[in-house]
Amino acid sequence: MSTPALLDPATLLERPGQRRGAVRGMPRRGPALVAAVPRPALVADLLAVAALDPAVERLRAAPAPVRLTLGDATVVHAADFELWRTDEPGLLVDVVAEADLGRHPFRTAYVAGEPVLAEDGRRFVIESAATLRAEPRISTVRLIMACRRTHVSAGDRVRILHHLDECGTGRLVECAAMAINAQDGVAAVLALAVEGLVAVDISRPILPETPVRRRALPYPDPFGF
Repeated sequence: MSTPALLDPATLLERPGQRRGAVRGMPRRGPALVAAVPRPALVADLLAVAALDPAVERLRAAPAPVRLTLGDATVVHAADFELWRTDEPGLLVDVVAEADLGRHPFRTAYVAGEPVLAEDGRRFVIESAATLRAEPRISTVRLIMACRRTHVSAGDRVRILHHLDECGTGRLVECAAMAINAQDGVAAVLALAVEGLVAVDISRPILPETPVRRRALPYPDPFGF
């Protein structure tokens, strides 16, 4: 399934057999702002982060069950997603709402911060509202995704990308100045980030000095540029 298809709210269904009732007494990893966020919204957050993070090379939903070890215990578990990252291929991820953490088989390890590993060495992590909606990343991701429908003319597109080819990494305000046909040059640059043509540091707020660089093309370049 492609990232755009996964971002469609109609596809963000709850996993079979999971109930969404509240759990009392569950320790929290963050402030009260992480409460009551439904799982489909968290899945959308994960997919948006993965789409904008240049370290994420591939994402696959519903990978095959694996044997996970925690201490002396072994549990067969099917993760929600598998991420291939440049620094960690095959990362297994579950997206869990705060209300459901109390029923997750690895809730104790999650709260304690203990590592959970598959038998083949792949790492398993839980993403919740406390991690997916941490600031400033979530605000930066939302600002970028809000520009996804911004039209970028062919001329502006070429000028922005050529500027980055020339300088390597450019400041956001400089790249925005290359968009002479757009009403909002910053939005034009961020729209290219949504397309996967440029990379913006999503771990920091959007500022004039935010670094922007070219991303590798998601398909073979017939011209060898």
